[in-house]
Amino acid sequence: MGIIISKQILEKLTDRHGVSEKEVHEAFDNRTGKLLFDLREQHATDPRTQWFIALTNHRRLLKVCFVPREGNVHIRTAYIASDEELRIYRAHGKPSDF
Repeated sequence: MGIIISKQILEKLTDRHGVSEKEVHEAFDNRTGKLLFDLREQHATDPRTQWFIALTNHRRLLKVCFVPREGNVHIRTAYIASDEELRIYRAHGKPSDF
């Protein structure tokens, strides 16, 4: 499974969210909880967008959103998780490390 980040998305991650490509890879490597689906209609994709929250190696909690396609994951966004997103993920994603 490869992680695909388009040039446009990478620019958004770095410029708007202060997240590096390396941190996205770290979040995937460090993920301990379940993958959740984004069921909000305004974010609908085919296949559905999935997301999780995980720690980077520098202990930043990132929310990573992606679409699985053709054996790869295509990153839609990644940013520091909000308190509400953390609450949802702790309840439904069941992470073991935060």
